[in-house]
Amino acid sequence: MKDEIKQYFATPGKKISLKDYSTSYKGELVKDDGKDLLEEIKGQLSKFQETLYAANSHSILIIFQAMDAAGKDSAIEHVMSGLNPQGCQVYSFKTPNSEEYEHDFLWRHYKALPERGRVGIHNRSHYENVLVCKVHPEYVLKENIPGYSDVKQIDKKFWKQRYESIRNFEKHISANGTVVIKIFLYVSKQEQKERFLDRIDDPAKNWKFSSADIAERQLWDDYMKAYEQTIEETSTDECPWYIVPADQKWYSRLAISKILSDAFEKLDLKFPVLVEEEGKKLEEIKQQLLKE
Repeated sequence: MKDEIKQYFATPGKKISLKDYSTSYKGELVKDDGKDLLEEIKGQLSKFQETLYAANSHSILIIFQAMDAAGKDSAIEHVMSGLNPQGCQVYSFKTPNSEEYEHDFLWRHYKALPERGRVGIHNRSHYENVLVCKVHPEYVLKENIPGYSDVKQIDKKFWKQRYESIRNFEKHISANGTVVIKIFLYVSKQEQKERFLDRIDDPAKNWKFSSADIAERQLWDDYMKAYEQTIEETSTDECPWYIVPADQKWYSRLAISKILSDAFEKLDLKFPVLVEEEGKKLEEIKQQLLKE
């Protein structure tokens, strides 16, 4: 499946057109085989996580971005279920609160970064500031940025600076040991429609649906343009984007798990080796315990 993962990779510096990517690709696998493979990879992730914690040199930050009903929540639930919850932290970012609006747009996201040895998952992220805010530039005015008191002032220069801020932010944390994995769950408009209808028809899923989701759906093309430009501007060698097909949930979960597994493998982390003196102390303690 490693070769398949390459097709989701958003090559840094390359023009991005989402039409070049599939929302429904599932390879030659059938669903049952895909589920079995997912369980196998989840077992590998558990071992990788233990090494990550022991080495205490890196952290993993997984960013999920998508349109509504693309499957972010279920992907987090299924893929991360194989990890030790003591070594994970999940943040689901909502509209900034009054305190967060008193700081720059990256402040609350920097606070939520995982510590060394841990896996952090951001369900939506700092990218909302170049996605939702790009489609709704009036939201930027709430940040009270000097020189921006009118939507007309939020021009190409503003967005260029914001993309640059994001690249610099990710470059900095990457250089300091955080591996950033950015996943765009790419769902089709038709599949979103089917999932919305399912949420409406199923009383147990009604809570997942909001009338605001329909309003945002009407801006689908605007969002696709925002995603294309965002991915194009911020997919870098250190922190690349992956555009994962999301029409088949079982396959998207499998693809995400493989992307994560590959990232762990590249780190090539090892368990710490005790210095000779510490090893002798352990042997002495062992002998003491055996004599009890």
